[in-house]
Amino acid sequence: MYKQLIRPLLFQFDPEAVHHFSFNSLKFFNKLPGISNVLKKTFTLDDKRLEREVFGLKFKNPVGLAAGFDKNAELYQELSNLGFGFIEIGTVTPKAQAGNPKKRLFRLKEDSAIINRMGFNNEGVDAAVERLKKNKNVLIGGNIGKNKVTPNEEAFNDYDYNFEALFDYVDYFVVNVSSPNTPNLRALQDKKPLTQLLNHLESKNQKKAKPKPILLKIAPDLSEDQLLDIIEIVNETKIAGVIATNTTISRNGLESEHKEEMGGLSGKPLTKSSTEVIRFLSEKSNKAFPIIGVGGIMSAADAIEKLEAGASLVQLYTGFVYEGPGLVKAINQAILDKMS
Repeated sequence: MYKQLIRPLLFQFDPEAVHHFSFNSLKFFNKLPGISNVLKKTFTLDDKRLEREVFGLKFKNPVGLAAGFDKNAELYQELSNLGFGFIEIGTVTPKAQAGNPKKRLFRLKEDSAIINRMGFNNEGVDAAVERLKKNKNVLIGGNIGKNKVTPNEEAFNDYDYNFEALFDYVDYFVVNVSSPNTPNLRALQDKKPLTQLLNHLESKNQKKAKPKPILLKIAPDLSEDQLLDIIEIVNETKIAGVIATNTTISRNGLESEHKEEMGGLSGKPLTKSSTEVIRFLSEKSNKAFPIIGVGGIMSAADAIEKLEAGASLVQLYTGFVYEGPGLVKAINQAILDKMS
């Protein structure tokens, strides 16, 4: 129904406007008596065999929603009704910021892809915290970044502020230094500044009564030497794991009219490269840390491939937009089928 009726209609309109419309619609329908139960029954696959324990947390299933969809923690409860095992909110920054000028979100329909240059548009971490205080048993990841105006040499102050503000309201953290849409942000992926940042956060984390897992989200455009550096950094800083991968700046093989737009590319063109990063990290580290696989999961087979490459969990974004909520259930069913 989604691909035959709903998607063709939604795809007639501006992607960012559709995103807001979809948010408002999901909020509205979930307020109607009985609808949340209908959605759960339709899209959720409850089976103990799907449960996963990763970095000390219990996930009811291994399929999550990636950061960027629910930036401001507005819809995590409703989205959890669509079968997700966990929801990652953000990227949030200490202060609210408008992000980059519009138009900044583009569908590449011929390539089953999206290009975005949103620029960490969000209402600020404190607004997200107020909404997360109402959480009813949804496992939440908090994806944190720096404000655009904050120079890199002061970036740790922004990550520090986010970490402290969110600590009591999220189950794990994701340090985002790999978005291509904030100027100079990716420079923080270099070994020295990244090690310093992660050491700083993990040091604060270990002083808490119950430390939270801290993960690093990396770009798919890193060289093998840079990926080996990532393995060293994870081992040295003792963070919990890695999310592989963020969007790409590559434009290889695209056919759509918007292929030259600036920003991060997600969707089908990323499927292979993100899986290769997962496999490289898993094999070269000897599975020393958990990996959440994200990037180009457009089918259940894509998710299975990432899990077999070494991912412990997977996340959806563009696949959710193109394939609809049925993809979550399809992936979980495929995982169960593999067990049979």
